[in-house]
Amino acid sequence: AVAAGVPVWCGGMLETGIGRAANAALAALPGFTLPGDISASARFYTRDIVTEPAVIEDGHVRVPTGPGLGIEIDHAALEAVTVRRERITR
Repeated sequence: AVAAGVPVWCGGMLETGIGRAANAALAALPGFTLPGDISASARFYTRDIVTEPAVIEDGHVRVPTGPGLGIEIDHAALEAVTVRRERITR
């Protein structure tokens, strides 16, 4: 898209902090010049399943900087919303 001069957009709506971290990282790449649609987790969730949920700061969502997607799973929060586990093996 950058080489072709095509502006790019990224957004989402109902993602948990995991998806929001991926969206923020993607939207921070070169070529993503259209206003994004990445909001604070609290807009949709009382409690997110990451330790540091996305928040709006001066109209922006900060791009996580840790390893991988830059976030850590809040295992207690995840356990609180887990309704079933399924193990898939070969």
